[in-house]
Amino acid sequence: MRTGGPELVRRLRRRWTAIEVGATLAGAPVAYFFLHAFHAAEYSSHTGHNLVSGSVQLVAYLVIALALGQLWRERRSAPLWRLVAEERAFTPSERDMVLREPLRELIVPALLWGGAAVFFAAIELPESPKHAIEMSTTIALGGLTTCAVIYLLTERLMRPVTARALADAPSEHLVGPGVRARLITAWALASGIPMLGLALVAIAALDEVVDTTALAVSILIVAVGGLVAGAFVSVLSAHSLAEPIAAVRSALGRVHAGDFDVEVAVDDGSEIGLLQAGFNEMAAGLRERELLRDLFGRHVGEDVARRALDEGVSLGGEVREVAVLFVDLVGSTKLAAQRPAKEVLALLNRFFAVVVDVVEAHGGWVNKFEGDAALCVFGAPTEEADAAGRALTAGRRLGGCLRHELPELDAGIGISAGPAVAGNVGAERRLEYTVIGDPVNEASRLCELAKRRPERVIASGSAVSRASSAEAERWSLGETTVLRGRLAPTVLARPVAADVHGTTDAKRGAYRVPTGT
Repeated sequence: MRTGGPELVRRLRRRWTAIEVGATLAGAPVAYFFLHAFHAAEYSSHTGHNLVSGSVQLVAYLVIALALGQLWRERRSAPLWRLVAEERAFTPSERDMVLREPLRELIVPALLWGGAAVFFAAIELPESPKHAIEMSTTIALGGLTTCAVIYLLTERLMRPVTARALADAPSEHLVGPGVRARLITAWALASGIPMLGLALVAIAALDEVVDTTALAVSILIVAVGGLVAGAFVSVLSAHSLAEPIAAVRSALGRVHAGDFDVEVAVDDGSEIGLLQAGFNEMAAGLRERELLRDLFGRHVGEDVARRALDEGVSLGGEVREVAVLFVDLVGSTKLAAQRPAKEVLALLNRFFAVVVDVVEAHGGWVNKFEGDAALCVFGAPTEEADAAGRALTAGRRLGGCLRHELPELDAGIGISAGPAVAGNVGAERRLEYTVIGDPVNEASRLCELAKRRPERVIASGSAVSRASSAEAERWSLGETTVLRGRLAPTVLARPVAADVHGTTDAKRGAYRVPTGT
């Protein structure tokens, strides 16, 4: 994330000046309200000339001090403006400077208001120590309000730059007031200072004779001033906490919906920023996990991957009733000799894409690719009620689909079914889920035989006998033969009639099954 440039600097400087001027002008009425409340007793017998005169002096002081403070701040902030104008990553020291800027921005108003409290208290001290204390207290309360408003607005204004500072290396420690400090600040300005003001009014009323009207006016002034200032600061504090949390909550909703390509801007140096950075780390981990899961599923099959994720992996297996479909190209050696290697690879990928689409469309999965052949399994690891019927249907339609989609290629298909051991073989550090047993060997030998038969699709009688009646009726049992490498004879079966050509939709990667087949 790169946020910078002269235009951003100009915008920040304009808004920064407006924040300090506006916060100071907001703090002055707070001081005036409290000063008015403390002198309520004097309104019953005095004209208030001294109060008005003191208020005018305070405003004049603030105007002059604010002008000088702006000049000082501009010189102090010059390195920050140069840094923001440069569109580059921040160094660690520059990052810390940016994160601490909202706090450093309080130096000018704190000195401005602190100087006012000392200056006017010193003026009042010779005449009345009591008035000096009241003056310094009211100015201090106005200064606290001003500093709180400046910090909250500055922190909000700096968020684009803070996000840039934290984009490459989120801070691992808190910088600036955290959530507790912000909530305490909001409480202090919304409740603490008004309550303190009321307590001071009560103390003043106990010290002097005050009529009820003057006391009511004093309490009303303090209450209204506290409500306005407190509400304003509370809203700012609530926004500073609610907006980033809402952004994280929205991003969590996207993650829950399956969108892991999501990230929130880290634009806060407090616990909120740590939360934002933690969410981004979580999302990155989920993206990596989903990528690994996708790659894992592509290599071993989705069902095998899901079972491994749910149950873990271990060597060994279990006897399952499975169906096996073996498909192998005819004349692949000649094909490799006559065509360039890249062209042969492209043809093989097209061939395997059709195999995968058709097999998966009928509930099976490709257990392994063996050069120009593929071993497909039905009924493991997920048990299927009609594994043999699904394999036979897939074999018929795969033959038609290959003839339609890839007429330049020819392939034999063998199908068998029966009990086999399904599980992980290999070693603890490197294993593979596979199916071992007589149906695998028989399907491989039937595939060799099918490559020499015109129908190119041959199944064993055991597969047909295990299939549903609807699918078994589409196969015709024929002669019995002893396949190469086997002792027991195998009853051969072939499709009753050529299957209607199926097609694969390349855009969707799904097999479109023709109706009526």
